[in-house]
Amino acid sequence: MSRRAANITQADVARALRAAQQAGPSWRIEIDGGIIRMVQGPPPAASDPSSALPQDALAPEEKWRL
Repeated sequence: MSRRAANITQADVARALRAAQQAGPSWRIEIDGGIIRMVQGPPPAASDPSSALPQDALAPEEKWRL
């Protein structure tokens, strides 16, 4: 059974991602069906990744003894 040709290939998505990265941090891509769009939005907030999670979501450190 033959397969239908892809509308968007992985190479197309990779090219769009590289172009968005070169354009700047405020650019992102949206994929809608067979269309890849570059959209300019607000720049991402620079924050510490560990501060994004609430403290109770982090696993407590366990003290191991042998």
